[in-house]
Amino acid sequence: MITLLVVVFVLGYMAIAFEHGIGVNKAGSALITGVLCWSILALLGPHGAHLTEPLTHHLGEIAGIVFFLLGAMTIVELIATHGGFDLITDHIKETRRVRLLWTIAFHILPIVGFG
Repeated sequence: MITLLVVVFVLGYMAIAFEHGIGVNKAGSALITGVLCWSILALLGPHGAHLTEPLTHHLGEIAGIVFFLLGAMTIVELIATHGGFDLITDHIKETRRVRLLWTIAFHILPIVGFG
């Protein structure tokens, strides 16, 4: 069983690494790999019936990350829709890092209210 889990994991990792070659999205490869690993563990493992607690724990962590990202992406999209980033990008003309730091410090931060 352990050998099968390792083989599935390595194949899934290779699918993620060679995303462009096989034409499958990284997220899809990761989800399929995770489902296969949990299924193998549940069906072939010695304690298949006792997997509900660890599975619930991992699914809870993943759900927390997904909900956080949905909220963060919503906020960023709202700022972008209403032109909030234009305020910053209109003032940036520098390509050198040191001058860009000084530009942000002395021109952008007072406009936003931090200076």
